Amino acid sequence: MYIAMNITKNIHEWLLAILPETAASIVEMTLIALVYLAFFAIAGLFLVLLERKVAAWFQLRLGPNRVGFHGLMQTIADALKLVSKELTVTIKADKFLYNLAPYFVIVTALMALSLFPFSKELQAFDINIGIFFLIAISSIGVIGILLAGWSSNNKFAMIGAMRSGVQTISYELSVGLSLMTMVLMTGSLQLSEIVEVQKHGWLIVQGHIPAIIAFMIYMIAGTAETNRAPFDLVEAESELGAGFHTEYSGMKFAYFFLAEFINMFIISAIATTVFFGGYLSPFGITESIPLLGVFWFLAKTLVLIFLMMWFRWTFPRLRIDQLLVLEWKYLLPLNLMNLVLMALIVLLKLTIKF
Repeated sequence: MYIAMNITKNIHEWLLAILPETAASIVEMTLIALVYLAFFAIAGLFLVLLERKVAAWFQLRLGPNRVGFHGLMQTIADALKLVSKELTVTIKADKFLYNLAPYFVIVTALMALSLFPFSKELQAFDINIGIFFLIAISSIGVIGILLAGWSSNNKFAMIGAMRSGVQTISYELSVGLSLMTMVLMTGSLQLSEIVEVQKHGWLIVQGHIPAIIAFMIYMIAGTAETNRAPFDLVEAESELGAGFHTEYSGMKFAYFFLAEFINMFIISAIATTVFFGGYLSPFGITESIPLLGVFWFLAKTLVLIFLMMWFRWTFPRLRIDQLLVLEWKYLLPLNLMNLVLMALIVLLKLTIKF
């Protein structure tokens, strides 16, 4: 029995003993939400620090090394600084939409996090349309960016928001098609079932060449959808100041900043679940040791996050026309052909051995 299951079972029984069933369910859902909020904050702060350390490593610098042991407390100090800053609003901004925009980005990221199976027993929300739900949720997040740019009444913020809309609409197609390529293999959209299918081998191995192509396209398109370099035209500092969040300060700016890093975690976690076996151990011992599945899930995800950071500090920023040409002329046609190829392999039950 997993430690997590024992803890949740004991809490459930204790709440039922002191509260009516409906009230106990509400308290349980509130506790789960608080756990995910804590994970959101901690993971965001850790990934910001990791980004700075990786950037320093690539650029032969030390990176943060003053606050705490080897700079480990630097992001906490930055968070406290942002909390203490004044929340400013421009005079001509649409105040309601301006204040609403950051919460669109935060809430959609939290909803996506709830679907991931961190281990066999540690999953908040397991539905039979998991992949479809994740694609739908990722589409909603861009609404927050569009609202932020439009409501700020700033031309640079508006240009950044428009770029985000164009970029997200374009690259969502490649993200969705690459995931559908793997769904053809598993026959299910449910994340827990997709992981279970991989007990005898990761899908990127079972799917052979089409799976490898789908993974490469997914990582490129996923990087673009999170607005990270070399696809960071939404926040092109040399052109747009800070892009769509130019007029934001304090914690509202921090919400956008944290959401970018959590979205990077989400993109990597989807790839871990769909292509690399999720919480399953490469050595087949996940079931025998408590919480080892959580370790494998996070380890695989961090490797893919490092890959996305590698992209950022290696490639120069694309122009907007290059970004759209890459998607519509190259990635999308390749994705469609790859989808057909995977369908043929599944249909004919071909086994290709390298």
